[in-house]
Amino acid sequence: MGTVGTSTDEIAGERRQLFNVAYRLLGSVTEAEDAVQDAYTRWYGLTRSRQEEIMSPGAWLTTVTSRICLDLLGSARARRERYVGAWLPEPLPDRTEWNRAGGADPTGAADPADQIVLDESVTMAFLVVLESMTPAERVAFVLHDVFRYPFADIADVLGRTPAACKQLAASARRRVSVAGPAVTPAGRADVVRHVKEAWETKDIAALVGLLNPAAVMTADGGGMVGTVLRPIEGGARIAQYMVAIADKAPGLELLERSVNGAPGLVAQRGGVVMTVASFDVSDGRVTRIWAVRNPEKLRPWVREG
Repeated sequence: MGTVGTSTDEIAGERRQLFNVAYRLLGSVTEAEDAVQDAYTRWYGLTRSRQEEIMSPGAWLTTVTSRICLDLLGSARARRERYVGAWLPEPLPDRTEWNRAGGADPTGAADPADQIVLDESVTMAFLVVLESMTPAERVAFVLHDVFRYPFADIADVLGRTPAACKQLAASARRRVSVAGPAVTPAGRADVVRHVKEAWETKDIAALVGLLNPAAVMTADGGGMVGTVLRPIEGGARIAQYMVAIADKAPGLELLERSVNGAPGLVAQRGGVVMTVASFDVSDGRVTRIWAVRNPEKLRPWVREG
C-alpha cells in the first residue's frame, strides 16, 4: 500500500487516496474527512526518527485510516439507533455539471467531496449494500475488491490472518452479487428522465408504470426536515407520495444531475437544494429510490444552481 518516501509532498499526496478509501468505508464525507485528518495527526505526531523507519508512509497511512474507519463502523450501529428515521450515505455531486451550470464556487475553495473518484463503487446502490456488511467484511471487501490491496496488508488492518480476510471478502462479495444486474448509464438516465417528467406533470399513472410494483423508497431527513421515517413500499404508494410532495411544494424544480456517478434527480426550491434522489433500475423500471433530505448531508450540493 502506498509509496516509499517521507517528504511533505509525498505524504500530502496520499490524501486523495486515503479520502477515497475512507468514504467508501464510511459512506460519509464528514466522517471520511475526520478519519483522514486523524491519520495525518498521528503521522505528524511521530518523531522524525520513527517516520524515517517507516518504509512506506502511504501504506502506514492507509492502515491507520482503515483502522480508524473500522472503529467508527464498529460504533455505527449504536449511532444509527439514535438517528431519527432511516440513515443513508451522503450523496456526491459531479463538479463538472456544476461548472456547466455556472455554479462553481467563486472562492475556489477546495471541497473534500471533490477528491472522491466517481465510479461504480460509490453509487448509492453499492454503498447501501456495503451498509449490510459487518465492519470486518466491509473493510476486507473495499480494500481488496475496490482498491486491490493484497490480503497480507489487509490482515494488518483487521488483525486477522490473510486467509480469514479472504473469507471475509468472499462473504461480502456474495452480498454484492445478489444486488442484481447492472444497468447501462444510458438506460438508467432514460428511466430517471421519464420519472422526472411524470413527477413534474403529477401523472400518477405514468409514475406507477415506471416503478416496479415491489419498489421501495427510503428517505433520510435526519430529524431535521419533514419526511417519512420508514420506507414506502409498493410502486402505487410511492407514486401517490411523490405527487403529494409536488402538491405541497409549489415552485419545486427538478434537475437531472449525476448522483454518486449515476443518473439522479435534484429537487431545489428558490435555488436551494432540498432533496437529492438516487435510483436503482432493473428491466426498465425503478426498483429503489433513496432520497436524502438531511441538510447536513447536502452540504456538497449548496453551490448547485
